[in-house]
Amino acid sequence: MNKTELKIGDTVSAIYKTGKYIGEITAIRDQHYVVRVKAVLRHPQQGDLHNPKQTDVPFFHERRALAFREQANIPKQMVHLYEEDVPDYESSLKGAIDALYESLEQDDSEYAKQSQQRLNSLKADYFRA
Repeated sequence: MNKTELKIGDTVSAIYKTGKYIGEITAIRDQHYVVRVKAVLRHPQQGDLHNPKQTDVPFFHERRALAFREQANIPKQMVHLYEEDVPDYESSLKGAIDALYESLEQDDSEYAKQSQQRLNSLKADYFRA
């Protein structure tokens, strides 16, 4: 083992698909940690994971961030100890989706336009009063 083994209860950062989260390990499996989400560091990219930044795909997916306290099976190599302060979920989600949206504003591609449409839809759903 070339990395310190993490344990149940540790606060970690974890990459799941194209999103990055802060969470807590709730279970350990052979190849995975089960991580309960506490905050969002990077919102998932929109579209087809198998054809990144492409729009000529059968279905351009709207990809939601993992929800607060949602648990995910994450490969061990994608999980690392997190030692900074953990922001609250809603403000971290807002910051992550805004950062992704702003990065797409620099791009004039059809992919960026479709991604921004999906993100606007997600924002309306995430933050409805």
